[in-house]
Amino acid sequence: MKKTKTIPSRKPTKPSSSVAEALQVLNPNAAGIDVGSASHYVCVAPHAVGAGQSRIREFGAFTHQLDGLVQWLKQCKVQTVVMESTGIYWIPLFQKLETGGIQTLLVNARDVRHLPGRKTDMKDCEWLQRLHTYGLLRGSFRPADGICRMRSVMRHRANLVSSAAQQVQLMQKALQQMNILLHLVVSDLDGQTGLRILDAIVAGQRDPKELVKLRDERIKKSTPEEMEAALEGDWRPEHLFALRQSLNAYRFFQEQLDECDLHLKETMEQVIVEMNLSASQAPQPEGDSRPTRKIKRKRVFGNAPKIDLSQHLRTLAGLDLTQTMGISTLSALVLISEVGIDMSRWRNEKAFAAWMGLAPDHKISGGRILSNRTRPVINRAATILRLMALATGKTDTVLGHFYRRIRARSGAPKAITATARKLACLVYHLIKHKEPYIEPELAGYLQRFEKQRLTNLARQARTLGYQLVPAT
Repeated sequence: MKKTKTIPSRKPTKPSSSVAEALQVLNPNAAGIDVGSASHYVCVAPHAVGAGQSRIREFGAFTHQLDGLVQWLKQCKVQTVVMESTGIYWIPLFQKLETGGIQTLLVNARDVRHLPGRKTDMKDCEWLQRLHTYGLLRGSFRPADGICRMRSVMRHRANLVSSAAQQVQLMQKALQQMNILLHLVVSDLDGQTGLRILDAIVAGQRDPKELVKLRDERIKKSTPEEMEAALEGDWRPEHLFALRQSLNAYRFFQEQLDECDLHLKETMEQVIVEMNLSASQAPQPEGDSRPTRKIKRKRVFGNAPKIDLSQHLRTLAGLDLTQTMGISTLSALVLISEVGIDMSRWRNEKAFAAWMGLAPDHKISGGRILSNRTRPVINRAATILRLMALATGKTDTVLGHFYRRIRARSGAPKAITATARKLACLVYHLIKHKEPYIEPELAGYLQRFEKQRLTNLARQARTLGYQLVPAT
């Protein structure tokens, strides 16, 4: 077992006098922690320890050692702590510090890059403590504890969906090796018809005519004759064994998904109680009063939860996000679990979009823009918004027209990012102000767009010495 280790005292490196005079101490009782998988190095301010005592200590990663770390910080009268987001090793320590009443900042490792030659665990924690003392670090976003629990369940659910999809691919691989081309005659291998045929094959049925009888009459992708031809192949025992195991694994993950959805519902109910939210205060769905678009909300599509969580979503968000363009129940669940319901964490909608990596990241040097690409961030909420943008581009709406206009000018990737940014700003305003979504009128938008195009054409004509004359 790793014990708490006291680092021998050494002469701390001090910043130059000019730097010390320019910087103002904002957090005098700050500490820095270099997080590791087996141990954590902690550095406190020099005045927090007695004369001759080291201000850097090493603590193990066991629970009782984390408790000792928190107790030592309290003895040193530390009020705020900063640490890097190292993998998932920081989570237990972060929760211990929060429970102990110590303000904790989680910072991006990119923001605390060291100077050349500064790369040891002791120097890392000392560098973090010094930067935080002068207020040079900003904490990363972390939602409330209840939303974090909901986010963990949603991320675990996404892993289950990915595992189930992998088993579908393995089933298709086994069928392909036997030249059973079922995926060419059904839309989804894991649909009702596909699963019935797979169950029959695993049970021992090999006759294509008998397997075709399991076909749903509503299938439009193929005829019974085409399906019968696709179900003729080489029934090799090793591939049938792989098919049976993949099918059983797929069913297992589907059961796990159903159990996960029930746990998600219980978690959302607990979060609602902890936040003192009332279901009676949540807005009720407006029914069929919305014009233009018709959306079937009772049917479960894809990997959406099979249980109804719409009322819980309305209670948490304070509005019905599924009434917004392109937002399904599953998309709303991901958005709420990733960004929470407190929009005051961002100063405006532009900062919210930039945090998601949907805004241009301008790099300017010498008065020239070197790059304006978006930052390469991994953000699950931004991924959902990009998928929503792609689906919105196929609709006859204002956002759909905007997507197609940008795509024609700059290509699909930039159009997806630009539309996702608009959706991010829209979600920010809806959650912050609890306002229902009102779809803009497309005719007025197109009229303003045509007017702007005429204005631009007239200006270009004047620049070239011509006059724009309307056709008679």
